[in-house]
Amino acid sequence: MADKKTSNKTEMANSVIQNHMIWSMGAGFIPVPIADLFAVAAIQLDMIRQMCKIYDIDFKETEGKAVITALTGSGFARLGARAIKFIPGIGSILGGVTMAILSGGSTYALGEVFKKHFETGGTFLDFDPARLKKYYNEKFEKGKEVASKIQKDKKQQDEVIKVNDSVTQLQNLAKMKEDGILTDEEFATLKKKIIGMDTPDAE
Repeated sequence: MADKKTSNKTEMANSVIQNHMIWSMGAGFIPVPIADLFAVAAIQLDMIRQMCKIYDIDFKETEGKAVITALTGSGFARLGARAIKFIPGIGSILGGVTMAILSGGSTYALGEVFKKHFETGGTFLDFDPARLKKYYNEKFEKGKEVASKIQKDKKQQDEVIKVNDSVTQLQNLAKMKEDGILTDEEFATLKKKIIGMDTPDAE
């Protein structure tokens, strides 16, 4: 019974990782430098939040952000890809493709790290980024391979493009909320309709 429950949680975690990986790849195509980085970080934080629900772990946003930064770096490693976006025309396309793969790979690796940590009984209290950095780097390389395959798969490529459109919609919603056009409740409702990322609780 316990093994079945663990198996169910693993399957749910894998699904969450896959979905957020695709979302991260879509965000990687945002043609505005810096904006893509913030969008991907928000998606990764949401992934961690949902994985905490699956493994019955208290989610801590501050700690989550700190772990993301510690494992993925502050973004300097991605500057090369984002810098390409400053080149008119082709720069936006090439930079987006590169950033999409890096973003997808990073999200995949981050998800695998948290899955391993939570499945071995870990929590936010004993999360040691330094100890898990090597595992993250290994999964990052694997994640880039998975992201490249997704880009070559027509069906999944269409999903990434659709996600990119959704990210743009979310940006517009956030601006409307900031301008006072939408209330917090309206923003949350519309965001949920666009994202559709809710994950059922594990049984």
